Amino acid sequence: MNKIYLRFYEELNDHIPREKRKIRFEHKFMGHPSVKDVIESLGVPHCEVDMILVNGNSVGFDYTLNDNDDVSVYPVFESIDILNVQHLREKPLRSTKFILDVHLGTLAKYLRMFGFDTLYQNNYNDHEIINISLTESRTILTKDKGILKHNQVNRGYYIRNSNPEKQLVEILDRFDLKNSFNEFTRCLVCNTVLIKIDKDKIAGRLPQKVKERQSEFYFCNSCNKIYCPGSHYLKMKELINKVTNKF
Repeated sequence: MNKIYLRFYEELNDHIPREKRKIRFEHKFMGHPSVKDVIESLGVPHCEVDMILVNGNSVGFDYTLNDNDDVSVYPVFESIDILNVQHLREKPLRSTKFILDVHLGTLAKYLRMFGFDTLYQNNYNDHEIINISLTESRTILTKDKGILKHNQVNRGYYIRNSNPEKQLVEILDRFDLKNSFNEFTRCLVCNTVLIKIDKDKIAGRLPQKVKERQSEFYFCNSCNKIYCPGSHYLKMKELINKVTNKF
């Protein structure tokens, strides 16, 4: 039986037992596992890891652990310069393009409200989500750690909160998107970028009260939905102000 000494940093501690958080602890193992296998066996998805140091040297996920190795595991960095060490992916994970799993429909709507490119369908399966993530370089947001442990996944994040509003704040903070808002520019239904449209072109589709009270309209070319700054807009604006005031 061999042993290593492990420490996880920052939010990676959310995935491991409380008694092992933010401390260096001993972990025993048999055989010759890779550092990736051990990290994931402890519950940490590999796609949330950006740097691993073993005995002070940066290594890749395929590093084979040896007896008495000292291992430090770091999350994706947003503001710290670590250009001179080995990153575990070709490009930084920072991306404002997301794809969400079936559990995050309200969060998808909120992210679109803030202007972020967000794919969501309540019938996506794991295979489809992973393929789209790889093809379009989208970050997977999920409440299911299982999908993040697929070997193909290199962009992903496990949502800690259950409340959609808190989830939104979590994502804006985690991906440092506080200065990237472009609210009310995407269709809340299908994610398409909205275009401004003259009222005359859609007058036949508008209720009389809306025609009388509103002068500014936006149109989704994909699902034909019309948007204007009415009462629903004001409620969404309240949410936006509430969230932005947290930063």
